[in-house]
Amino acid sequence: MLRKLVVGPYQSNCYILGCDKTKVGVVIDPGDEAVRIVNEISKNKLRILYTLITHGHVDHVGAASELRRITKAPVLIHSLDAPGLGFPADGDLHEGHKIEVGSYTIRAIHTPGHSPGGMCLSAPGAVFTGDTLFAGSIGRTDFPGGNHHQLIQGVIMKIFPLGDDIRVYPGHGPPSTIGRERLTNPFFRMG
Repeated sequence: MLRKLVVGPYQSNCYILGCDKTKVGVVIDPGDEAVRIVNEISKNKLRILYTLITHGHVDHVGAASELRRITKAPVLIHSLDAPGLGFPADGDLHEGHKIEVGSYTIRAIHTPGHSPGGMCLSAPGAVFTGDTLFAGSIGRTDFPGGNHHQLIQGVIMKIFPLGDDIRVYPGHGPPSTIGRERLTNPFFRMG
């Protein structure tokens, strides 16, 4: 089960990912509107195991504290981006970290460039790319701690190999597929 909520003034994508069999789930990037997110969780009768943060910018973490208070689920973020939370993280998301969610596993992939601790989250058939990769674009790299070369290399080396059929769920805007981005994204078209 996957639900996308577009939240807050920056129109960030917050994802609720649940296992239909076990009725457990995770929230990815609760940027704003905690009450709306909690209502969606309740509607789907999920017990949230973790809140996973792709990076520490306010439009992706704005509701994390309130969500933790309500769901009691620990908040995980890469240590380099943890200061952006505004409160101590409950755990560190790092390269290769595996998170069991009912009958499936989410794997964390460190893709710095938009921010030093930027993470993508790979789930069966899908990858949640935060502000690393968008449909037809990439995340900004002109913020403090940004690095254009690092972002491009991370996508080419770690995200594209996941497979062309994998659906891309970015931090803003519509979904895509790895194949579409590999072939048509102007930042990756190889001459």
